[in-house]
Amino acid sequence: MIFRITVILLLGLGPMAQAQILPAFGGDRAGTSAFQFLKIPVDPRGAALGETAVSNADDASALFWNPALAAQGGRTEVGVASAAYFADVALHYVAGYTRVGPVTLGVSIQALDSGEMPVTTEFSGPEGTGETFRLVDMAVGLTVSQALTDLFSYGVTAKYVRESVAGVSTKAGLLDLGVFYKIGDTGVQLGVAIRNFGFETTPSGSIERTTLEGPTAVTVFDGAEPPTTFMLGASYRPFASTGQHDLVLSGQLTNPNDNAERYNVGAEYTWNNLLSLRAGYRFGVDEATLPSVGAGLLVPGIGPGLRIDYGFTNLERLGSVHRVGINLRLD
Repeated sequence: MIFRITVILLLGLGPMAQAQILPAFGGDRAGTSAFQFLKIPVDPRGAALGETAVSNADDASALFWNPALAAQGGRTEVGVASAAYFADVALHYVAGYTRVGPVTLGVSIQALDSGEMPVTTEFSGPEGTGETFRLVDMAVGLTVSQALTDLFSYGVTAKYVRESVAGVSTKAGLLDLGVFYKIGDTGVQLGVAIRNFGFETTPSGSIERTTLEGPTAVTVFDGAEPPTTFMLGASYRPFASTGQHDLVLSGQLTNPNDNAERYNVGAEYTWNNLLSLRAGYRFGVDEATLPSVGAGLLVPGIGPGLRIDYGFTNLERLGSVHRVGINLRLD
């Protein structure tokens, strides 16, 4: 039943997202959706690969990129990741999934915290009013994924999302839908996902605004849509893994509803099932002039697989983002 619903939604929503391919005014949609933190890559591996993980995330980050991939990974995966984002904003992610009978069940938590920031108004000057505010965003997801064959799987994630800042909060229920297909022994695998699908939501609460007439409480806000994103990706292993050498090449089309689409590429080389080196590039991203890079190290002697990951990305004027993560496989 869940599989039929997933396929119907992907077939129905996929053409809507693809209708925006090569949009003439994609940049004009920037900033038109809520819950922007949901678009930030949470894991070092996916970020280092240029955000091309919709077809190859084989660890706990699969719950972020494509829930269908959870059924293709190990029986049990647990992952923790953290990013030092721009302007001292902290991004955290915890996820895990396990096989239960014919299906894989997972849970994930994504959080963004700005820390305390000073309140400034047009009347206070740059020194501020002496007050502070804080932006706190959170998403909690529950995932169901199933492999129908060794080559095909599907997945669905239901998410509760909350965004709060200065006495105003926005809440919504969203869905992630994904499918995965491996083309036999060709080394090619495909992933398709629609992330953050939902309906327009309106903030609630109140915020005080200083005007020429004095303080005024604002309680009416415009509604906003979630950042629904369509992703189509492919990965290719040009040669069979020898255990000592493995290479994965990946590409991805990412089409958000609030910006122009992007084309990304990435590559991951793994030596001796121990050390992974990664690099990627995002085309069409303003000020992303440098490639993303990263590495992963498998720590021997601790369970079937304990991996430590690092990812580096950079935007020309905003600066650099460093991500670290730990992923544990318990087969």
